[in-house]
Amino acid sequence: MLKVGLTGGIASGKSAVGEMFVARAHLVQADRLAHELMNPGEPVYNQVVRHFGREIVNPDGSVNRAKLAELAFGAPDLPEDQRGSRVDELNRIVHPAVIRSQEDWMQAIGAQNRDAVAIVEAALILEAGMGKRFDRLIVVTCAPEQRTARFAARQKIDLESATKEVRRRMAAQLPDEEKVKAADYVIDNSGSLATTREQVAEIWKKLQSEASSTTS
Repeated sequence: MLKVGLTGGIASGKSAVGEMFVARAHLVQADRLAHELMNPGEPVYNQVVRHFGREIVNPDGSVNRAKLAELAFGAPDLPEDQRGSRVDELNRIVHPAVIRSQEDWMQAIGAQNRDAVAIVEAALILEAGMGKRFDRLIVVTCAPEQRTARFAARQKIDLESATKEVRRRMAAQLPDEEKVKAADYVIDNSGSLATTREQVAEIWKKLQSEASSTTS
């Protein structure tokens, strides 16, 4: 089995690329795993609530992700040096559990099919020191102005607010240049979806061949 990490900066389009791989490979999103781990009653949920306070809890007991993000990344309307980011504190709670879930998932896929390609889509693979857990790393990039425009459209906010929020979140991530240096494959998602699909198809051929060679 070939273990593949799929990553990229915020609003680079890694989820769209992941969807293109779904028809070909097994794929799990780290965000989905993290959401499941923060359901009421889960150990991670209990730790996060204890650490950040009941103010992040909705009336139904679920985590208010907007409030948690503001506490973790700092209020976007404050100057950068006054935000008091606590994202490292959140990551120390969530990342170990997410990594264990990813490992369990990949192990299950490998047990079913030794020639499988198992892809983990995650924003912070390199930041969390997980790069060496994968056989191959794919990094998705796009132009900065596209990143902001896509984030604004996704969150349904104006470009000025989107710019502040993207900068806030990018401060907790490695620059694209550093991610590209660590990548085995790079997908430039600045063009059309058709162009991105062509890149995905080309990389898939190589991944499929590499997966087969590891078990031959």
